[in-house]
Amino acid sequence: MPSFVQLLVHPERRRPAPPALRVDLRPLILLGIAAFAVGGVVCAVLMALDVAALRHVGICVAGVLLGGVGLVWERGHRRSYRGED
Repeated sequence: MPSFVQLLVHPERRRPAPPALRVDLRPLILLGIAAFAVGGVVCAVLMALDVAALRHVGICVAGVLLGGVGLVWERGHRRSYRGED
């Protein structure tokens, strides 16, 4: 096995990278959205009790919105990352 320095000097000696796994990203994105939604509800309750600040609820709302953007991206790129081209 070549040393780390030899691999830096001669990158062509490396083994080829394994192929990427084909996974469904929707459940992961939906899980993230659900986690931010639950966090937002908890933060809203804590804000009503003067424990949390509005910024914490805003962070959770931003997480839900970015998750929505992730779902839109996933729908548009589903064929390419699953290898269905």
